[in-house]
Amino acid sequence: MADQTHVLFVEDDDVIREATQLALERDGFVVTAMPDGLSGLEAFRADRPDIALLDVMVPGLDGVSLCRRIRDESTVPVIMLSARADSIDVVLGLEAGADDYVTKPFDGAVLVARIRAVLRRFGHAGGPDRGDADSSATGGVLAFGDLEIDTEGMEVRRAGQPVALTPTEMRLLLEFSSAPGTVLSRDKLLERVWDYGWGGDTRVVDVHVQRLRTKIGQDRIETVRGFGYKLKA
Repeated sequence: MADQTHVLFVEDDDVIREATQLALERDGFVVTAMPDGLSGLEAFRADRPDIALLDVMVPGLDGVSLCRRIRDESTVPVIMLSARADSIDVVLGLEAGADDYVTKPFDGAVLVARIRAVLRRFGHAGGPDRGDADSSATGGVLAFGDLEIDTEGMEVRRAGQPVALTPTEMRLLLEFSSAPGTVLSRDKLLERVWDYGWGGDTRVVDVHVQRLRTKIGQDRIETVRGFGYKLKA
C-alpha cells in the first residue's frame, strides 16, 4: 500500500524534516517536505497528497490553521505532530479536522505504523459487519429519526440533506449504527475505528464524537459517564 502513497510533510526543524523524510522514503513513501505552513498549503494544492503530516508549530501558517484550510478543501487524512502530548494544540488540531496525532520525539517505525493505520481506515471506510443489526435498515440504508445512513454508498443524510463526513467520522458513525443503544467504550472505539492495538489517547475519540454531533445532531450520540458513548436508537 505504501509504494505509491504520497505524503505531505510540513516541519520547520531541518534535522527532523530531513531525517523523517528519509525514513519514510525508505519505507516506500513518496514525500514532499515543506518548512512552513504557507509552502505546505501550496504543495497540498499542487500535489494533492494521500496524507498530510503537519507539525503544530510551523511558521507562516501554523499547523492547526493549515489543517483547517486543508479540511475546507479535502477529506484527505491529516496527522498532527506535537512536541507536547498535553498541549491544547493537540485538541485544537483534532477540532480543526485532524484524524490523529503523534507526539515528538517519535520513533520512525511508530510514525509509519500510525500512517498505515490511518490509510487503512480511509481505504476501507465500509466499517464493521452489520450482521442483523437495525431492523429499520432498507436496502443498505439505516434510519434513526431524521438521520439516514447509506452503508453501501457511504452517504449520510439528515432531514433529507446530505451530510459531509470525513472517512474517520464515517467509520465512527458506522460503529455506533452497527449497535444502536449499545454503549461503546472509548478504548473499544480506539481499537475499532483508529486501529489501535495499544492504549491510545481517548481525547481523539472525544473530539471526533463532538465533531460528529455537530453534523448529525447534538442529541443523537449520548454520553454515558464513566463508560463511553451510544447512538440513540
